[in-house]
Amino acid sequence: MKTLKILVLNGPNLNLLGTREPEIYGTETLASIARDMNACAAELGGVELEFRQSNAESDLITWIGDSRGKFDGIIINPAAYTHTSLGLGDAVKAVAKEVPAVEVHLSNTHAREEIRHKSLIAPGCIGQIMGFKGYGYILALKALVKHLRG
Repeated sequence: MKTLKILVLNGPNLNLLGTREPEIYGTETLASIARDMNACAAELGGVELEFRQSNAESDLITWIGDSRGKFDGIIINPAAYTHTSLGLGDAVKAVAKEVPAVEVHLSNTHAREEIRHKSLIAPGCIGQIMGFKGYGYILALKALVKHLRG
């Protein structure tokens, strides 16, 4: 079985998880989410994860564009860029045939302010998971691996 390489991207302010608005985002940190995802990847077998976080839109766009030929899939939490970044959405669409993506959010964005109800990223993704705090990343990983393995 081919080893699947999954790029896990996290957008602005997600480096503050654990202390930032825990009533919305929970108390897990990116490090604890990465630990849980690595444990899940080991259980699935043949899955390697690479984690990156940036507050800069340009970093995320560059990483997505450079993913072709290096990664089999992307799990992305674009955070606030979900609702504002045409560039990020276009990048996901540009690589979608070669590197499918799953969008993940810690909170249910549809239960929040109206500006958060529309995703500019989701149209380029194979799916979207939200509202399950850190466990949403596990769900995204399992769904993406199942999709990639057919």
